Amino acid sequence: MTVTNQLRSFLEYLELERGYSSHTVESYRNDLAQFLQFLSKRNVSALPEVTRHTLRDFLAESIDVGLTRKSVARRTASLRSFFKFLYRSKVIETNPTLSLVSPKVERRLPVFLDEKAIGQAVRISKNPGSEELRDTAILEVFYSTGIRLSELVGMNVGDIDFQRKTVKVRGKGNKQRIIPIGNKALEALQRYYVSLEESVPKQDIKRRSAPVFRTAKGHRIYPMAVGRIVRKYLDRVSEAEKKSPHVIRHSFATHLLNRGADLAAVKELLGHESLSTTQIYTHVSTERMKKVYRQAHPKA
Repeated sequence: MTVTNQLRSFLEYLELERGYSSHTVESYRNDLAQFLQFLSKRNVSALPEVTRHTLRDFLAESIDVGLTRKSVARRTASLRSFFKFLYRSKVIETNPTLSLVSPKVERRLPVFLDEKAIGQAVRISKNPGSEELRDTAILEVFYSTGIRLSELVGMNVGDIDFQRKTVKVRGKGNKQRIIPIGNKALEALQRYYVSLEESVPKQDIKRRSAPVFRTAKGHRIYPMAVGRIVRKYLDRVSEAEKKSPHVIRHSFATHLLNRGADLAAVKELLGHESLSTTQIYTHVSTERMKKVYRQAHPKA
C-alpha cells in the first residue's frame, strides 16, 4: 500500500470508526499532507523509514516557517495519532512518536458573557415568524445545555425528551451523553415546532429522525448558518470580539461554577474527556473574583 493510500485509510478510520467531525478530519488531512510533502523532499519513500529524528526535523521546519506553538502542537498530535494507527495496523514495527515532545501552549482564558448579556440575547427575538422563533430556540438550547455547535446541528427530534427534560447528545468521537435541558429552552422549542406546522407536514416535524433545527427551505441547519445567527444576536448585547456558539458554551460553564456547581458535574455536562480541560473555567472564576477584590477592597 502506498503512503497516500495509508493516509486515506487513516482518515477513513477517523471518520467512520472514531466518528470524528469533517472539520477535525480535514485538520488531520492538512497536517499529514504537509508531512508527506516533507518526506518527499527528504526522499523518504516508505513510512517504516521514518525515525524520531525525521519527525523532529519536520516540526522544527514548521516552527521555522512561522507556525504558532498551537499549530505545531496540533501537528504533533496528528503525527501521534497517525503513527499509532500505523503501528496497530502493523505497517510499522516501532512507533517513532513515543518520545515526541509537544510544545507547551499557553492556554488563553475563554471568552464569556455575563448573565445579564446572555439574558438579553435570548430574549431579544419577539417576532412571531418561524425563523425568529427558531433563532430564539437555538440560543436557549445553547445556553441551557452548553452543547457544542456540531452537537446542536446534529440533534434530532427524537433526542429531546420533553417529559424527563433531557436531551441526548452525540459528542466528539460519536460518544453519547444525556444531559438536562431547562424549561425555557423546551418552551422555545415547542413554540418553534408550532410555527413550523405552517410550512412542514406535522408528521415530518414529529418524526424522531427529523432535524430539530431547519433552514428556511426545510433542510437540516448547517454550522455556518448557526454561527451567523449567534453573531447577529450577540452583536446587539456585547462588544466582545468573539461572538461564536462556543462563547455561549463558555458562558454556560462559567455561570454554573460561579453559582457553586461541582466541577466534575460541569465536566460531564460539557462532555469533556479530562477534568483538566474543564478546570480552565475555574481560572475564569478566580480572575473574576480577583477583579472584584481589586475594585472593592480598600487596601487591594
